[in-house]
Amino acid sequence: MTAVIELGDRIAGLTLAEAVELKTYLSREYGIEATAWPAERTEQIEPDVVIDPAATEFDVTLSGVDPAKKITVIKTVRELTGQGLAEAKATVERAPQVLARSVPAEQAAAWQAKLEAAGGTVAVTAA
Repeated sequence: MTAVIELGDRIAGLTLAEAVELKTYLSREYGIEATAWPAERTEQIEPDVVIDPAATEFDVTLSGVDPAKKITVIKTVRELTGQGLAEAKATVERAPQVLARSVPAEQAAAWQAKLEAAGGTVAVTAA
């Protein structure tokens, strides 16, 4: 039981980026897929993204989408970008796509957290 508690504590202490990396590893190596979070949980996510402190503007790129969560990602893209349904669907289906260019670090981190919670894979790069 002690090993389980230690493992749980280590998982709970992961940053958002580390959690995504763990999800990808478990999916690739063992076929384990993470379950979707309830909608009310996505609003409580605190962005925990490592961003280059020297850079002040960033590009947010949707790199990929979990096929099972495509609709949720489309809704999130619409919410963040203001795109219509058809345009957001096309954006998601053509990933990788830049969603925002030269945005402040806080906005880039918030967008990354929301998109990853919805099931997208996101890259934040210095502009």
